[in-house]
Amino acid sequence: MRRLLLLLAFVPLDAFALSQDAKEFLDIMKALEPVQCQKRQLRRQIVMAEVEKRDEDARKLRADFARLDREPKTSKLERRLAELQPRITQDDLPEINRRNVEAFYRCE
Repeated sequence: MRRLLLLLAFVPLDAFALSQDAKEFLDIMKALEPVQCQKRQLRRQIVMAEVEKRDEDARKLRADFARLDREPKTSKLERRLAELQPRITQDDLPEINRRNVEAFYRCE
């Protein structure tokens, strides 16, 4: 029994310490990850098209970006994130930041 308690003492408790709002926030971020990745790639392509003075390409890319923003499911999830954001506590921020960084590198 003592070994089990000793083993449990070394288990990270970050996952257990998250508030319900933070858990929901992370779930929504996970659902939005593919869309956020597409947006990040489109932003890069828009900048490159503008630098290379390919105005027609830049216009098409901006239209694609706007289309992503107008998707009902995406808009609903982003609104919910905005509602949850003020309720996130300081204790939740390190875990949210860590997962955000992981998502960024998965997109690359």
